[in-house]
Amino acid sequence: MSSPSLTHPATHAPAGPMPASLVLLLATGAGLSVASIYYSQPLLGNLAGSLRVSTAQVGLIPTLTQLGYALGILFLAPLGDRHDRRRLIAIKAVVLSLALLACGLAPGIGTLMLASLFVGIAATLAQDIVPAAATLAPDAQRGRIIGTVMTGLLLGILLSRVVSGWVAEQFDWRAVFVMAAVAVAAIGLAVWRGLPGFAPTTTLGYAALLKSMAGLWRRYPALRRAAWAQALLSVAFSAFWSTLAVMLFQRYQMGSAAAGAFGLAGAAGALAAPLAGRLSDRHGPAWVTRAGAALTALSFAAMALDAQLPEAFRLGLLIVATVGFDFGVQATLVAHQSLIYSLEPAARSRLNAILLTAMFIGMASGSALGSLAFAQGGWLAVVGFCTLMAGAAFGVRCRSA
Repeated sequence: MSSPSLTHPATHAPAGPMPASLVLLLATGAGLSVASIYYSQPLLGNLAGSLRVSTAQVGLIPTLTQLGYALGILFLAPLGDRHDRRRLIAIKAVVLSLALLACGLAPGIGTLMLASLFVGIAATLAQDIVPAAATLAPDAQRGRIIGTVMTGLLLGILLSRVVSGWVAEQFDWRAVFVMAAVAVAAIGLAVWRGLPGFAPTTTLGYAALLKSMAGLWRRYPALRRAAWAQALLSVAFSAFWSTLAVMLFQRYQMGSAAAGAFGLAGAAGALAAPLAGRLSDRHGPAWVTRAGAALTALSFAAMALDAQLPEAFRLGLLIVATVGFDFGVQATLVAHQSLIYSLEPAARSRLNAILLTAMFIGMASGSALGSLAFAQGGWLAVVGFCTLMAGAAFGVRCRSA
């Protein structure tokens, strides 16, 4: 189905296989850009001491970064359909590099907060890279290539906190942001030189472009199912991670370092991305979304069985189940992206913005609802709530045609 506002689909997709060097370049760009959102999280104690401010004040820094990212997805990501994505990626890379440099040179908390907001906004260049990869990929390889680029993005999330903490320990917190600024500038230049130009696929003005997302939502039931299912999985995902540290402390007397170590389960998500892409190419993305949602629900349900196990095995079950649900959530996301990109190639940036906006709403809701569940019924209530949300996502996916 096409829209009268569309000019022509991108004509720059290669006729043959996409070069591995270009796929690697895009995966690296996605990883380095999204990592910028998370560099500050391990540094909050250093920032509070260095800038002589309260922990509550520095706690606003990651909040502003995430807020900026959400705003950038909603209001800037759709521009990829209206303008050359190569140029948008380059502009955002310049802004992100400057914002990171401003963080590293910030004389006070106010400057750091403002720069952090712009870091989040500009880091959405990762969400320009993924649709660019989908556009350049041949149809038969689209799922695999999206999965590979998403692997780079997920590894950026996974490794950002580790790298940030190590660099700050070896040097100081300012070095983290300065080095990140140099890295983003370098990858931005490489992407600018390595990517072809992208023909705009619509002539809509900015206001009409944003308004057209409502039309896409109404037009495609598959998009609505993808958004609802990914949002429900994100509710469960966020509810778990927002309460894990408290549970580990209360039940096992483990500190924040142990909770952070659980983040290594994100490696499962990085492994899920290329596998989910290949399975999407082979069996169709709808099949992968159902399998991913089912795995997520079963993993959360398994956590409820820990009371039946000897204490020595409980932590092991939690680790295995964490790997399982993270694998399921990330596989479903990759499959959903592959699915929606096929709906209307000329609107890929807007379709991606809709999916990710739903995901962020789910994340925010899950954090609040998870904390409420823990306060009312403890860890078992959290696990039950997460299982229910993942089961609901599976139900949404089973309704797909």
